[in-house]
Amino acid sequence: MSRGGDMVYIPDDSDFSSFRDQCESLEGWHCRYNKAGVTVWSQGQEESCTVQKIKTRISCKDVPAETLYDVLHDTRYRKKWDSNMIETYDIGRLTVNADVGYYSWKCPSPLKNRDFVTLRSWLPLGNDYMIINYSVKHPVSPRPAPALTGVLPTWASRHRQGWAAAWAHSELHGISLQKYPPRKDFVRAVSLQTGYLIKANGAGGCILYYLTQVDPRGSLPKWVVNRVSQFVAPKAMKKIYKAGLKYPEWKRKHDPGYKPWVYPEQNTLPSVSLAELSVQHADSLENIDETGLPEDHLSTSDHEA
Repeated sequence: MSRGGDMVYIPDDSDFSSFRDQCESLEGWHCRYNKAGVTVWSQGQEESCTVQKIKTRISCKDVPAETLYDVLHDTRYRKKWDSNMIETYDIGRLTVNADVGYYSWKCPSPLKNRDFVTLRSWLPLGNDYMIINYSVKHPVSPRPAPALTGVLPTWASRHRQGWAAAWAHSELHGISLQKYPPRKDFVRAVSLQTGYLIKANGAGGCILYYLTQVDPRGSLPKWVVNRVSQFVAPKAMKKIYKAGLKYPEWKRKHDPGYKPWVYPEQNTLPSVSLAELSVQHADSLENIDETGLPEDHLSTSDHEA
């Protein structure tokens, strides 16, 4: 979704309009799954291609659009229903409707787990709602090393002299140190474009679209691509639907008035400047080869759709 180069931008109306069109259009999309109210499409790529564009749709009876919008924003509640999530947290706010966040995802075994740092933006539009994101990195511009006080990030806490030396090296060679760098226990993947479109259907329910184009930074076996469309994606959509049904009752017991995605004055995240961010290019990250992993090692839970 980035517009090329390293320039980070906050999506505008044209970006949201383009995303909506992609969700609603059938042109160029190939149906891969259509069962029990869930449809999955892929677009424009061979099955052997690692970077695929996948789109899913589910009809959510008795879940208003605004409720599902809250479900997808509420990180506290996500821990209750998203069994694929390992960790998620917000890093900082850019505007009243844009922030930067971290998400790590439990991949179907035996694949290595992935994580992301993304710029996310959202837009309520009448009775419809959109949330979209793409990958960024959060470098620290070269400048004199600041004093390290308080709780330090893991990459700076090991030794203060090492931190100062690394900072001096970056200043000398024009290298930017990176906050939230790739971790050894995850493969840092790249979201080229990912998001949700939630459309009210006028009958107290809604239709949810999820569209994603992700570079997993790895050569994946063909069976993984098939598994995503046939099992992983449908299962994920059903989980969101069930989470929407249960959310009102849960929210009544957990700070019901707190919705910073609706009431920006409640947002206490530190401010982040666009100038601090750059686009996360896939070719700057480690690429691993998982093509030899056999399908028969896939865990039983991953087959449930």
